[in-house]
Amino acid sequence: MQSVPRFLQGIYRFEGKGLDQPFPLDGLLPYTVPDGTVTQPVYFRGGNAAHELICVILMRDGTPMRYFPIAAKGDVHVPLRVVEDLEPGTSIELHVAAPVGIAAAVVIDLGLVEV
Repeated sequence: MQSVPRFLQGIYRFEGKGLDQPFPLDGLLPYTVPDGTVTQPVYFRGGNAAHELICVILMRDGTPMRYFPIAAKGDVHVPLRVVEDLEPGTSIELHVAAPVGIAAAVVIDLGLVEV
């Protein structure tokens, strides 16, 4: 069985709207599982340039799937391998939640594998 790696990654600037008000990081980050494949999240890595805690949220079909809090000026690496499969047609997207008025950047690296 052949697998194909996919990555949602980049450095994204944001301005916080409140920890209870997540919003999409970037229009280029949505990913939809292609027909005929199953996709597995492998890992999430993130870095926070802000002086306060932020939270990156992995959304599945418009609802929260996983929360990744990232400490002030901190980073996180979370292995996700074999946690769950994403079926064909499933859409995922990364959102960020940050305190109101916080303007900073976040580094995102979400590794996926299509099988």
